[in-house]
Amino acid sequence: MSATVPSAVGSPLARLEGPLKVTGAAKYAAEYPQDDIAYGWIVPSPVPRGRLIDVITDPTDDAVAVLWHGNAPEIAAADDPELAVLQSERISYRGQPVALVVADTLEAARYAARTLRLEIEAEEHDAVLRIDHPDLYTPEKVNPAFPAESMMGDPDQEVLVDVVYSTPALHNNPMEPHATIARWDGDQLTVFDSNQHPSGIAATLGQVFGVENVRVITEHVGGGFGSKGTARPNAVLAALAAKVTGRPVKVVVTRQQMFSIVGHRTPTVQRIRLGADRDGTMTVIDHQAYSQSSRLLEFAEQTAVSTRHMYAAPNRRTGHHLVRLDMPTPRWMRAPGEAPGMFALECAVDELAAELGMDPIELRIRNEPSAEPESGTPFTSRHYVDCLRQGAERFGWAGRDPRPRQRREGDWWIGTGVAGATYPTMAQPSAARVSALPDGRFEVAIGAADLGTGARTILTQIAADALGVGVDRIAIRIGDSSLPQASVAGGSSGSASWGWAVTGACRALRENGGDQAVFDTTELIEQQEKDGRHAFGAHFAEVRVDAVTGEVRVSRLFGMYTAGRILNPRTARSQFLGGMIMGMGMALHEEGVLDPAFGEWVNNDLAGYHIPAHADVEEIDAAWLDEHDEQINPMGSKGIGEIGIVGSPAAIVNAIWHATGIRVRDLPVRLDKLLDEFR
Repeated sequence: MSATVPSAVGSPLARLEGPLKVTGAAKYAAEYPQDDIAYGWIVPSPVPRGRLIDVITDPTDDAVAVLWHGNAPEIAAADDPELAVLQSERISYRGQPVALVVADTLEAARYAARTLRLEIEAEEHDAVLRIDHPDLYTPEKVNPAFPAESMMGDPDQEVLVDVVYSTPALHNNPMEPHATIARWDGDQLTVFDSNQHPSGIAATLGQVFGVENVRVITEHVGGGFGSKGTARPNAVLAALAAKVTGRPVKVVVTRQQMFSIVGHRTPTVQRIRLGADRDGTMTVIDHQAYSQSSRLLEFAEQTAVSTRHMYAAPNRRTGHHLVRLDMPTPRWMRAPGEAPGMFALECAVDELAAELGMDPIELRIRNEPSAEPESGTPFTSRHYVDCLRQGAERFGWAGRDPRPRQRREGDWWIGTGVAGATYPTMAQPSAARVSALPDGRFEVAIGAADLGTGARTILTQIAADALGVGVDRIAIRIGDSSLPQASVAGGSSGSASWGWAVTGACRALRENGGDQAVFDTTELIEQQEKDGRHAFGAHFAEVRVDAVTGEVRVSRLFGMYTAGRILNPRTARSQFLGGMIMGMGMALHEEGVLDPAFGEWVNNDLAGYHIPAHADVEEIDAAWLDEHDEQINPMGSKGIGEIGIVGSPAAIVNAIWHATGIRVRDLPVRLDKLLDEFR
């Protein structure tokens, strides 16, 4: 080991697995060869509510097995009721798996699934979220464990802004769909599965099937965006079918099924009330959020929680209201809570600035808190104002005419907008093992998952610095539940959680001088203060709006962030830009269109569910401030995976108002919503 080796952390190291991916050599979950494999095809419910009475199959089909609640083996209950597949006659939403056809080929399984007949007793259903729904209630907690309500002072006093925003259902839809190959060898279950948490999936499957020997292999993952953070029905179905048939079974979720059984972001309705003195000092912040969950599971999105951290005001209140509907279960989706919540808050702040005749950046700076606004806990670091000021300088904000609809070039109205961003800085318990190899290299092993974000590369850089060697002497092993247990790749916490464990193991190896060391962060993380830890950012957008067609183009999109120490500028920039483009999709494109009569989203493929393409992204850039925060973890790093999507939708919508004078409070901003106002 040498102390003279240049630091690996902070260098733009290319992704280690890049050559494998571009040459097609990287194996994803559905690509592991198996002898005598069978194929499972999920049969979804065609109704949103009812009872499955019988499944009638065509005896001429080539199915190896058709499993449904009438013949499926009993499995143990899990914490997640969605995993009790084929265990009950009850149908809780349209698209819920009610049977699995297993055949020798994928084509035979698909054909048999089409020809079988479901005898169902359908019931009246309820699929629409509304703020006057009689079954609305306040949950005890919102995700992951925040109080559903908070209150200080008297928020019922007169306000200047009192508006309602709404966001539609959004769908994760990673490029690689959910997929599983399951194989039993006696009591040992081996699963090749696309997920964000191999250790967690193994524990869940072990609980469901009552076995201890479960190994989950997740070498490469083609995206997850939160939908793969916990086990999904495909993993249980594949293992169930493999147990019944005695053969390895592959189950791949179709793109259409991805819209129902793997999770989505709940639609929201949000009422924001803001009061302020004429000098811009905020006096009232009130944020009430309405969302939905399924009959099966209470999933309460933490929509208003980010409002508790952003701005100072003596009178404040947040609340969450939930209704259980005959619809699929919402789940984690990139920046759950913060993305829809900050859209509403940051648009409302823009409306307050217009009401006061103030620059929206100056209004935000005027209400910068000195500590957590509700708890008084000091921030470990907070440079939000620096993001606003330096971002404004980089973007060219100075000299902007604050009045809307003042700049036109040909048919295009042009405007600019700004919005703030925040995301909590978290770390979760993990363990890592470091071993000295005979050839002079070091094997670093941790059961983490790399979703395509560069985790494998960053952990290599962290280990190299902690051992004082070059990155070429690090052999990284991840993506396997048989390795030391790691936390989920979610909540922008992966690098902080796993990097902490890797750093600890490497330091322990150097101290003991032996051949191997293991480090577990559980006790250290349990002792940490959870409040006052956030990344911050400021987004700036310039848009063009066609006065004739209502078409919106985002000419420029820029994000300035403060997120602790940036471990790898190349992968970090990719993360920031990816989040901002996802925010563009939220603002302008993405929308699950509900048919209430059938209880389903009708645009359930990527032809009807629009996301930004290359032509939609014109000039986009991200930058960050050099921030040092030694209180959060040994690397001084904060999460960067999700803050890009927090705030960028609001910046675009605020820019549309500045260009046209039209406030669109219902996402996405489709051209028909603008044309109605143009006329």
